[in-house]
Amino acid sequence: MGKKGLVVAGLAGGSGKSVVSVGITAALARQGRGVVPFKKGPDYIDAGWLQLAAGRRCYNLDPFLMTKDAIQRSFAIHSNDAELIIVEGNRGLYDGVDVKGGYSTAELAVTLNLPVILVVNCTKTTRTVAAMVLGCQQFDKRLDIRGVVLNQIATKRQRLLVTESIETYTDIPVLGSIPRLKRDIFPMRHLGMVPHQEYTDSHGALDFLVDLVAENVDLDRVEAVMGPVPEPAATATTALEEQSKLTVTTLPKMKIGILQDAAFQFYYSENLEALEKAGGQLIYVNAMRDSALPELDGLYIGGGFPETSARELATNTSFRQSIKKAAENGLPIYAECGGLIYLGNSIVLDGEEFPLVGIFPIRFGMSVKPQAHGYTIFHVDKQNAFYSLGTEVKGHEFRYSKILDWQGSPDQLVLKMDRGHGFMNGRDGLTYNNVLALYTHVHADGTPDWAGNFVRRCRTAKLVKHDPLSESDRK
Repeated sequence: MGKKGLVVAGLAGGSGKSVVSVGITAALARQGRGVVPFKKGPDYIDAGWLQLAAGRRCYNLDPFLMTKDAIQRSFAIHSNDAELIIVEGNRGLYDGVDVKGGYSTAELAVTLNLPVILVVNCTKTTRTVAAMVLGCQQFDKRLDIRGVVLNQIATKRQRLLVTESIETYTDIPVLGSIPRLKRDIFPMRHLGMVPHQEYTDSHGALDFLVDLVAENVDLDRVEAVMGPVPEPAATATTALEEQSKLTVTTLPKMKIGILQDAAFQFYYSENLEALEKAGGQLIYVNAMRDSALPELDGLYIGGGFPETSARELATNTSFRQSIKKAAENGLPIYAECGGLIYLGNSIVLDGEEFPLVGIFPIRFGMSVKPQAHGYTIFHVDKQNAFYSLGTEVKGHEFRYSKILDWQGSPDQLVLKMDRGHGFMNGRDGLTYNNVLALYTHVHADGTPDWAGNFVRRCRTAKLVKHDPLSESDRK
């Protein structure tokens, strides 16, 4: 039997689709099934929970950051050895960037030709749920909604009435109902759920979810409504990918450090794999526990929550000093959002100032409201270590941090924002030697030159480091 899959969607953010998606993924994985999870949109936290639930990497499919071909290619490649596929949507089913629902979960389901199960928050409602489900069913005939999971069900009577209403007025079956819980499985914070890396007992939470789903959702019926996923045809694109893998094996691997701990955990699986395919050997480093950087050819610092670990980061003085020294010696360093903050002078929290790496003369603070949120587009108009002049890149930003003080020069900002906020005054991308630090997050499948540029810069920097001739002398 071939592989099959579905999309888990909601009527809105907060509908409970993460509970259902992670719970179903974990429950099926515990049965020994080969589950491959995907997350729609620019999300790291839900993807992290799905990855933990499946016991394997989760991949992001983002119609804004990626072309349709890139989405289909990524889906085919990463689900190649799957038995079952779970794709978690984002926001409401039809919510997109415009009135036509561009880049919505519905559009992704159509692109992947996968059926949908709809998660509905039933708080203080009964028969109206049937009207909402019927509306979703009729709104776009291209979409194949095959099941509903009820959430926040308060009583047995409510569950029976909602179920009967949906199955009377639509031909869509109710596959399960999640009761209203006394505990919040996924506590929320300003960027969404708390990441599993910071969760006190993430595996205990998964155990609870597995039991919850097993008791309240019919997993056999969920599997029965999944749609078949055809085997990918051999294409020129995949052939070229195989050729690129063969090419890099003739060159020595570049040791690329990845800060991964409770403070820095926002990395797309695709970005890490792209670095490996381009010739990188990934070495994971803990900014709070390790005393210094190991011997590296490059360093990637992703986003995360440095503010929640500011004291631990500040206390690890030797590690901070090792990064600053490495930057001064020309180590290529690429830092996104939380990584940018970490490379600043300090962050001020509740009146207390915590010292950071100090590569860039910036004092950061935190706001109670988002300072930037959404998709971005920038183009490169100044020299830097990672992007060629004239390059246009799509990305996203989501931050509550703010710049309290910056003593740098505008010439250090090498990226012009065509959409989004960036660092300041419509610009992003602070540079110093071979360092580029920016608020914008990028996705390797949407920015195919990123990983290759990164590894090439590592090779160039290593060559310069071990050769008495300067880079300018070579030209």
